[in-house]
Amino acid sequence: MSLLDTIDNFYEGLVAEAIEEGRQSDEGEDFLADVMCVALNRLPTRYYRHSIDMRFYLADPEMQEMRDRVRVAVSEAKDFVLKHQRE
Repeated sequence: MSLLDTIDNFYEGLVAEAIEEGRQSDEGEDFLADVMCVALNRLPTRYYRHSIDMRFYLADPEMQEMRDRVRVAVSEAKDFVLKHQRE
């Protein structure tokens, strides 16, 4: 097992959830992957080793703030990717 396999960025899951919740039928996998990359690049990183620890130690207001930041980042990322798509 690689050392990289032992850590994750908490925002990755939140961004994936937000994208799936707001997914439109005409949005393909490539488009959504680009949106995820752009959104994650606009968010801070929050690394963890065990997801149960991360959820346990986050206060409800902090988790809500993270989810709000993610929704904004995903919305802005969709706009960015739409404006910069290659034909």
